[in-house]
Amino acid sequence: MNITWDADKYTKDFSFVHQYGDGVAELLDCPPGSRVVDLGCGNGALTERLRERGFQVVGIDASGELLEKARKSWPEIRFIQGDAADFALEEPADAVFSNAVFHWIEKEKHPRMLRCVCRVLKPGGQFVFEFGGQGNNRLIHRELETAFQEHGYSYQMPFYFPGIGEYAPMVEAAGFQVRAAVLFDRFTELKGDQGLKDWIRMFIKTPFQTVPDPDEQEEIIDTAVDRLKKDLYRDGKWYADYVRLRMKARRI
Repeated sequence: MNITWDADKYTKDFSFVHQYGDGVAELLDCPPGSRVVDLGCGNGALTERLRERGFQVVGIDASGELLEKARKSWPEIRFIQGDAADFALEEPADAVFSNAVFHWIEKEKHPRMLRCVCRVLKPGGQFVFEFGGQGNNRLIHRELETAFQEHGYSYQMPFYFPGIGEYAPMVEAAGFQVRAAVLFDRFTELKGDQGLKDWIRMFIKTPFQTVPDPDEQEEIIDTAVDRLKKDLYRDGKWYADYVRLRMKARRI
């Protein structure tokens, strides 16, 4: 999925993305000095956290905007622009880590991406990741779809949100043994009075490419947000109805 990121706004207003990633990183139990790849590293905040734990790290991301931010923030870390489904390393890695990335990748590309991860890992290497799972942001996407239809447009789901039963066999078919998997709700607070509108503008980009008029785009967003207020606005704060799929696997 090719989108352009506002790296400064992403870093300022959506820091919860990498903050929640700390819990995923705790699943890594390789020793200090291990070579760890942060796949889909974004602005590099989690890559730096991994480096602070004593790992030799490299960050890989497709976004030039986010990588520019990462390189300015942490010039001592190596960041590579690359495709998660088609990358290579000079030396095999002890672990591949990824947070909040894989739902951006089209479903048909996942088998290739998983095989690519397997190739860059040493035998026995760890693969730890979390991304949007089955039911993720169901309320938000439902109301956006309804608003699109009312304006005469078709809403195309831009993400892939699998469940454990669908995804674990895919991981194992790529050459891994799944050691742990969990699908869980994570109701997530959004920042600011316009938190949900800002979230939609930041993350739901591709469906709006079919709506040429910017004013009509705003009308669709306003309609969806107004209808979501009863479910996602509590005590003066906006929330997103996240569901996450978290896994730990080992290369066979």
